[in-house]
Amino acid sequence: MSEVSALAQRIDALLPQTQCTKCGYAGCRPYADAIASGQASYNQCPPGGAEGVARLATLLGRPVIPLNPENGVERPRPRAVIDESLCIGCTLCLQACPVDAIVGAAKLMHTVIEDRCTGCDLCVPPCPVDCIEMVPVTGEHTGWDAWSQTQADEARVHFEGHQARLAKDKAEREARLAARAARVAPVAPAAPSAAPATEATAGEPTATQGEAAPASAAAPAADEAAAAAARKQAIIQAALERARQKKAALAAQGLGPKNTENVSAEVQAQIDEAEARRKRLNLSGTPGKPGTEPEKP
Repeated sequence: MSEVSALAQRIDALLPQTQCTKCGYAGCRPYADAIASGQASYNQCPPGGAEGVARLATLLGRPVIPLNPENGVERPRPRAVIDESLCIGCTLCLQACPVDAIVGAAKLMHTVIEDRCTGCDLCVPPCPVDCIEMVPVTGEHTGWDAWSQTQADEARVHFEGHQARLAKDKAEREARLAARAARVAPVAPAAPSAAPATEATAGEPTATQGEAAPASAAAPAADEAAAAAARKQAIIQAALERARQKKAALAAQGLGPKNTENVSAEVQAQIDEAEARRKRLNLSGTPGKPGTEPEKP
């Protein structure tokens, strides 16, 4: 192990493992690597707060400096809370959570595993209906006073498990795509037959006649699928309207969605992905962006 890598490992052990990306990097270990290589300062971790900066300064033999306000402020640790009445089961928050602290399934209400939530805020911007609120749960305690080394160690284990699952899912998806491509490899078309119909073939149905029955039988199924799609669209639009009304009420009180400005490139990519999915669903509005309201259905 190189000297820089060994130092990065020691730095990573002093970080809170919230994986919040507020430091400007994709996670705690990439931030540790950047500090060890001199590409980042040691005062960019708001969850660690002033004590976190002091810990890193001691390790690095550097002076204690204030937390960089451009990365955020030290605050009581929050926990994500999902408004069940607004959740539409889109699963975008599940994909954004770095420690698998949110459970649920597509089209079903999601919930947060309280003991796993690191308060990273990453589930808030992708939510298309703004149904997630970050609620402070540590009173006046901030930084490492609101977070223990045991919790940090557990969060690291959950994050590594999350990353391993993503890698496994990607490998399985690529294997399925490769198998599918092999099955649908092009086959040379057969030469057309010019032989006239004989007595043995004269009474057989033509391809057009044989396909007519299945096509007519499939019509009711197509109508049922279209009706189901219409019902789903109506449910989603109703949820968006409830979210619009809630957002308008919060705006009237001077409140709004959390963690939507100055987000990292990784979080912005999640927001862009959410917007792309909304467009595919023919929905309107930009998730997590203040001042952009879903249109009424």
